[in-house]
Amino acid sequence: MRFDELNLEPEVLEGLDAMNFRETTPVQELTIPVILGGKDLIACAQTGTGKTAAYILPLLNLLTKNKRKGDAVRVVIIAPTRELAQQIDMQFEGFSYFLPISTFVVSGGGDGAQWDQQKRGLIMGADVVIATPGRLISHLTNSGVKLPSVEYLILDEADRMLDMGFYDDIMQICKHLPENRQTILFSATMPPKIRQLAKNILHNPAEINIAISKPNEAIRQSAYVCYENQKMGIIEAVFSKRVGGKTIIFSSSKQKVKELSMRLKRMKYNVRAMHSDLDQPQREEVMLDFKNGKVDILVATDIVARGIDITDIGLVINFDVPHDPEDYIHRIGRTARASAEGEAITFISDMERDKFFRIEKFLDKEVLKNPIPVTLGEAPVYDVELLSRNMCRKGSVRGRNNSGSGKGRSRGKRPFYRKTPRKDSGKGKES
Repeated sequence: MRFDELNLEPEVLEGLDAMNFRETTPVQELTIPVILGGKDLIACAQTGTGKTAAYILPLLNLLTKNKRKGDAVRVVIIAPTRELAQQIDMQFEGFSYFLPISTFVVSGGGDGAQWDQQKRGLIMGADVVIATPGRLISHLTNSGVKLPSVEYLILDEADRMLDMGFYDDIMQICKHLPENRQTILFSATMPPKIRQLAKNILHNPAEINIAISKPNEAIRQSAYVCYENQKMGIIEAVFSKRVGGKTIIFSSSKQKVKELSMRLKRMKYNVRAMHSDLDQPQREEVMLDFKNGKVDILVATDIVARGIDITDIGLVINFDVPHDPEDYIHRIGRTARASAEGEAITFISDMERDKFFRIEKFLDKEVLKNPIPVTLGEAPVYDVELLSRNMCRKGSVRGRNNSGSGKGRSRGKRPFYRKTPRKDSGKGKES
């Protein structure tokens, strides 16, 4: 569907035309009419589907069509991280180029001067406030801020916010807002806790499910099965064959991110680290340098796995296997954006094979396993049959525990993997 087929105001369409936006994505086609109709909405849609524009455009339309006198906050958008809040603000700025719409970001970090600036902004009013939940509830409880004129509340990446422990903050924020508002909830997944949240804060909502459970087909996925101490050698081999393009390396802990970025710096790579220990100005500087090409390699925790839209990332490396398939989808989804192609490589240590096997089961495909460089020595074996049998045994053990029968132990359990025998061990070769 084309945007000009929707009931959007001429000023909104003018902004879309200037940005060369013509066709809607599926989530935009389905959600924009619902939001324009004033109905509460719960939408299951992952990053990369165009969900941000799916609520920005109808909001701009409603704010333009139904102008109000005076300065007051009319829209509150809650996002899980500062980075996503800032990105939403940038998209508002682009789409509202021909509209007199004001936006304001309220997020953590910074100093006392930033707190005072945010307090003044909330009290003086802006059409749209984009906030992280912790900082907004702090202002509502400590700064005397009131939000009596809010007409629209949007929760973006609600599942992520609940994972981060913001359920109570969200419920508190809702108590400070008018009951007759329109509430819109976006989530990449729809677990029971999201259903419970929606039941508590939404009124008779429409429901749309555009979740993409599989990665973009334009992403070339592969993996290296290796020992932990072989990972740096594989990185050197990968980078020796690559020329140009941005790279994100994901690791599961901020300590490992710090160590890995320092090792890469000593190897003369143009690299920066992104993790939760950085304050807001540092994060903004790192992301801006990465976006502008001043940094070639970004080493990061999952803080940038969602909601960061940089179109020219050619390679994503999972230095550690993500904890669950959803995190894997979000990580590798940073590449192959805006109709481009991309590559995603995962390092699977001998202790991580069970996690990656679960990811492959989720993907319903076997990811190509690259041989490690011969100079790094032998590698562990990735035995699909053993992994599959072990997963079945674990499932049956859990089933016995849940039913109350058995002691929940698997007798005589075979090892989860087998090692490749050394060439000089005198043992027979593996078939």
